[in-house]
Amino acid sequence: MQNGTLLAAVDLGSNSFRLEIGRLDHNRIHRIEYLKETVRQGNGLDDDRNLTPEAMQRGWDCLARFGERLAGFKKNQVRAVATQTLREARNRDEFLLRANKILGFQIDVIPGREEARLIYQGVAHHLPQSSERRLVVDIGGRSTEMILGKDLQANITESYRVGSVAWSMRYFPAGHFTARAFESAEIAAKAVLDEAVNVYRQDAWDVAYGSSGTIGAVSDILTASGFTPGLVTKDNLDWLLDRLLKAQSADRLKLEGIKDDRRSVIGGGVSVLRAVFDLLGIDRMHAAQGALRHGVLYDLLDRELDQTDLRSTTVLRLANKFEADGAQALRVSKVAKTLFTMARSAQPAAESEALQRKLSWAAQLHEIGSQISHSDYHKHGAYILDNADAPGFALPELHRLSLLVLGHRGKLRKLELRFDDRFFIQQLLCLRLSVILCHARREPDLKGLQLESGAEPGRLFVLKCRAGWAEAFPQSAYLLQEEVLAWQKTPWTLVLSGL
Repeated sequence: MQNGTLLAAVDLGSNSFRLEIGRLDHNRIHRIEYLKETVRQGNGLDDDRNLTPEAMQRGWDCLARFGERLAGFKKNQVRAVATQTLREARNRDEFLLRANKILGFQIDVIPGREEARLIYQGVAHHLPQSSERRLVVDIGGRSTEMILGKDLQANITESYRVGSVAWSMRYFPAGHFTARAFESAEIAAKAVLDEAVNVYRQDAWDVAYGSSGTIGAVSDILTASGFTPGLVTKDNLDWLLDRLLKAQSADRLKLEGIKDDRRSVIGGGVSVLRAVFDLLGIDRMHAAQGALRHGVLYDLLDRELDQTDLRSTTVLRLANKFEADGAQALRVSKVAKTLFTMARSAQPAAESEALQRKLSWAAQLHEIGSQISHSDYHKHGAYILDNADAPGFALPELHRLSLLVLGHRGKLRKLELRFDDRFFIQQLLCLRLSVILCHARREPDLKGLQLESGAEPGRLFVLKCRAGWAEAFPQSAYLLQEEVLAWQKTPWTLVLSGL
């Protein structure tokens, strides 16, 4: 990306939706505009964990305003991520189907540990380079992320299902503050966070930082009340708890520095923060300037170059962990990308490059299920990807990769996919063909082979072979004829020419 390029990050949080726009300047991103709206999707989940129509509408309305601001941005300049509320919501697909169209960009629901990694990136990029060992805590609306890291590297990441919105709804439902409610809330938070004690122990870090949300709100209140700016201490939290108890309710709370959108969730947020301080033995915590949205922006830069894209590292780690045949994976990847280039549709060059990269990842991982059992190894591989801890990947992105692995052999109708997704079908076909052509686990002879894509909106692919190819490679020719039959049971057609 060139200096001056505008980048944008959209954060669909449980309490607020945020839009951060920055300008790239020598690998640093400087803020141009920041928009924040209190949407409170986190308290819009019903007893069945479905978003209510009202909660969905609040989200769509906000995204429509963000979408207007993002008009003219290219796909590689924007990334939108959703966190715990949409991780939980059973009807998230219904919300996202319309939300993607309204915003104009795909919204990625990211796993908790991926959220934690991006939070750390956002915090670390706003701190001076240092050898200090950092503990970063982010208390959001429905989850709390904890990270141990050094400089720009997050070493340990975790996400816990406890947050300011969820705890306020559960322990302060009418906004009333009592000593008993705070005690119950803190005990419950400690029960959820208890497993963090051994991992995030005091001797594992030098400095504690708090990012965004609750910690930012508490820091603002303390600063406005005359305490050291940007610092939260255990004594400060005791003082703040006393003020909340004296006010007795959120409506009667009179504190300088508290914003209206934080008033209804301050009780839950403070109780969780106090539990974190007590469990981890924290005496002082610095309010960080960076947050999730900043990490998303810097991650956009990394994704521009494959060698710095964390997802590529994750793919290699998974392939090594499950002892995939590296030489075969490389062969399949090379052939699949060659075929994809031959059949290139009308997608822009940048989008074609991204699709090829993901196709290559699927090729590198297509045999990881063999470590479990050679029988149905494609199903085992898909299961691994749907349930793996995969830094850098969003949940839908990882599931799409698992579908490619699941579909690289066998029947096609078993796949949960929309056959009108032309680019995915092209990826899938190229992967299946490359596996067939590399079946002997040696470099295939591709001379004279040509894969062509029919003009849209047609659903046709033609694989052309040179004269004599079928006689030279009879097993490959047979497998290709079987592949034609497999596609006949789908809305797409594969035709062999020259066999």
